[in-house]
Amino acid sequence: MEDWVQEAIKKVQQEVGPDKRVILGISGGVDSSVTAILIHKAIGDRLHCIFVNNGLLRKNEELEVQKTFKEQLKFKNFHYVDAEDLFLGKLKNVEDPEEKRRIIGHTFIEVFESKTIELEKAFPDIKYLAQGTIYPDRVETSATSNVSAKIKSHHNLTLPEDMTLEIIEPLKDLYKDEVRKIGLQLGLPENIIKRHPFPGPGLAVRIIGPIEKDKLSILRDADEILIDEIKKAGLYDDLWQAFCVFLPLKTVGIMGDFRTYEYICAIRVVESLDVMTANFAKLEWDLLEKIGTRIINEVKGINRVVYDISNKPPSTIEYE
Repeated sequence: MEDWVQEAIKKVQQEVGPDKRVILGISGGVDSSVTAILIHKAIGDRLHCIFVNNGLLRKNEELEVQKTFKEQLKFKNFHYVDAEDLFLGKLKNVEDPEEKRRIIGHTFIEVFESKTIELEKAFPDIKYLAQGTIYPDRVETSATSNVSAKIKSHHNLTLPEDMTLEIIEPLKDLYKDEVRKIGLQLGLPENIIKRHPFPGPGLAVRIIGPIEKDKLSILRDADEILIDEIKKAGLYDDLWQAFCVFLPLKTVGIMGDFRTYEYICAIRVVESLDVMTANFAKLEWDLLEKIGTRIINEVKGINRVVYDISNKPPSTIEYE
């Protein structure tokens, strides 16, 4: 992989040239972070990282990402954009998963272009948009073949036709495990390298049906409990992904002496090597009981927790 890294750096240098600048969307996940480090090594501070808070992030993620890149990694040109109201406004009452992804992908680019116009006042040589797209993203979007069936669109690959920036995707032929190895070679912090994958559309694809702020809050709190217990059990690094899903169904429950009628939380925990296939993790019953009990007792709005025992295929890892 060391030879690959050096070749990738040279390729970026050749593609961008000696005097052009690149912007890159940072999510805080492995793919975009490795892309950022790789391009930064190639062109230095001519890389401008833009972190868009789309209102669909995990709990406190907007603060953690800024701390990582500004303080830990010392990125000079790191730009934060709070676009929560814009994204949630456009997603209001939208139920279809593909429509959600389309809206998020296009809005993401709109925000990028708007921020780019602002930056061009100081840096008129910004000409490229880098993305952390990896090979499985392209496979699921049927971007690798004229005959492959599209499973779902990825927001990195859902771009408007009139976009003015040229695309750079240095990781587009790699699998996630390869990206992680490259990240270690590039000196990324372990908390980024080992972080579980997070979908580009964020929590929008982990809430079935329309997106609402109260549902996002419920999902964030439940997810935080799940990850906390998974880490306490020493399992986090051995799992591919662990997350909660908000199901828009209400069921009857009992809390103390009172009847409740609240939502269902599904837990999705999978093991995988390359994300093309995955098996649900066979967690200990005691751990599942502890997770479920904490979520029901601590998260207002949930009174039932279920565990997803579906493999990929036939099910995808994400619900939408």
